[in-house]
Amino acid sequence: MTQSHVFELGTVDVNGVTLAYRAAGDPAAPPMVLLHGLGDDGRDWGGVHAAFAATYRVYALDLRGHGRSSHPGRYSFELMRDDVIGFLATVGIDRCVLIGHSMGGIVAVLLAETAPHLVTHLILADMTAPRSGGLKRPPLQPPDEPTPFDFAAVNAIRAQINDPDPAWWDDMKAISTPTLIIGGARSVIPQHLLAETAERMPDATLVTIDAGHHVHHDEPAEFIAAVDAFLAVRVVR
Repeated sequence: MTQSHVFELGTVDVNGVTLAYRAAGDPAAPPMVLLHGLGDDGRDWGGVHAAFAATYRVYALDLRGHGRSSHPGRYSFELMRDDVIGFLATVGIDRCVLIGHSMGGIVAVLLAETAPHLVTHLILADMTAPRSGGLKRPPLQPPDEPTPFDFAAVNAIRAQINDPDPAWWDDMKAISTPTLIIGGARSVIPQHLLAETAERMPDATLVTIDAGHHVHHDEPAEFIAAVDAFLAVRVVR
């Protein structure tokens, strides 16, 4: 087993919460940060983490309320964005490739809007910034059985998707960071929203894979190939 395939577990304290992460790859390699979707955690990237770690120092975070991270009961996209910014500062990452799936994709968008100097390349897996007239996600009743994540995060995040800050969508036109949007052709996410996002952003490319919403799970080889091709053209510095 090579060093890039050895996953290191760690935690950092930021903004009053503990964030857990899984890291792999040469510590001297360019950093890549992976942000999971709602109800998942850093293990969600297991099918692609090791492949990326052959070239990058890859950190898969557990966002607040998920996995081994704190479950503080307070959840929003902005809080998660600020947690990630705090994580980068704590572990000494000045700039990184940032990949986000679903909820994590929205967090990644907000980070790129707020702190573009921290992101060399932005990759959105089947998600874009919520906007008026876009996605609708009604609240859900808590399940009878315990969940491995804080269920309070579900309806907090869904409420923001249903009533998004208009600035999230408006400010996407100012994100000059090279961006790759990877859509799933069979996803529950309307793919025209991703196409409109690519048209709106100054430097965005849309790739569609024959997959569902979890494109990195359904077709990991194609997902890796799309990311590698994008980063090979847009050399990480």
